[in-house]
Amino acid sequence: MTERGAGPVFRAVTAAEQLPPAYPERAARGTVSALRAWQQEALDTYFSGTHRDFLVSATPGAGKTTFALRLAAELLRTRVVDRITVVAPTEHLKIQWADAAHRAGIRLDPRFTNRHARESRQYHGVVVTYAQVAVKSAVHRALTESRRTLVILDEVHHGGDALSWGDAIRDAFDPATRRLSLTGTPFRSDTAPIPFVSYLRDERGVRLSQTDFAYGYGRALHDGVVRPVIFLSYAGTMRWRTRQGEEWEATLGQDDTKDVTAQAWRAALDPDGDWIPAVLTAADRRLSEVRQSVPDAGGLVIATDQTAARAYAAILTEITGTAPVLVLSDEKASSERIQRFAESDQRWMAAPLGGGLRHERLHAAVLRPGHRPVRAGSAAG
Repeated sequence: MTERGAGPVFRAVTAAEQLPPAYPERAARGTVSALRAWQQEALDTYFSGTHRDFLVSATPGAGKTTFALRLAAELLRTRVVDRITVVAPTEHLKIQWADAAHRAGIRLDPRFTNRHARESRQYHGVVVTYAQVAVKSAVHRALTESRRTLVILDEVHHGGDALSWGDAIRDAFDPATRRLSLTGTPFRSDTAPIPFVSYLRDERGVRLSQTDFAYGYGRALHDGVVRPVIFLSYAGTMRWRTRQGEEWEATLGQDDTKDVTAQAWRAALDPDGDWIPAVLTAADRRLSEVRQSVPDAGGLVIATDQTAARAYAAILTEITGTAPVLVLSDEKASSERIQRFAESDQRWMAAPLGGGLRHERLHAAVLRPGHRPVRAGSAAG
């Protein structure tokens, strides 16, 4: 059991300690915000015993990153670990993690690549992606074995996106001294389980992940950590013509064959159709209503892919007269765009599904297309 004093001590990075030129100098260095009640509770739970693996499930926007970095700082301070590896889903989240760590007095290199045999001594560790680990797990295993390592697996369910990813994570981080897994929601595993996560089977035999600490939306709403969610369901009858010239019709939300349902959703989500512009117009109207009481409320359109995200952004530009913030996970400027959105009162942001967004003020009129009724409402932020 790790002994705890009055609290973790953080060493601010002084102006004389110059970081390598590759590091984004946007964060206020060495500044640490006060912990929320749930974050302190989670820390107390962690330090109540010795946990090599620890899974935290906290609703989006609750502050998982802040909790993880406070825990990392304490483990560094008490010399339980000597270095840190953060694994994130996307490239732009690497930058966000590095910025947040910088504010906590922890220097993480978001520019580390598989071509590097070792990390720079000026850093406490690195930030990498799951895909990066999967390509060359041996590099990351060597880093893990080089010193006592804390591995933070952000949105750990991405470790199950491909079987090879799970194998690579296990190979790279099995030697770690401590592993902290984070997720925005409890998840299940119908196939291969994700490494370092404990599972129990439910009454149907499905493996469900077992969290060590959970902070759900209901409690977060009660605590004022997230904003209330209001979902407006949209349905309707879709008509489309196949490549063979046949005309089909289906009602969204009603039971049908998987093939017909999939075709109906493709027709509904087609930006060249009539349905998406109508839904976005209604969503923008709802956002305007919310902004009467929450002036900085913002909306998020989550598209099925990058092409659709660009098309939806163009439609919103026509509707509102202002181009929304477009966030594409493979673009280096994504983090800066999200940050500018969070600090502004701009109305809309558009992104592809699975973009790994971190948002501060999303409140209303969020559109999430998928294989279920499309809904518009407010998002936890």
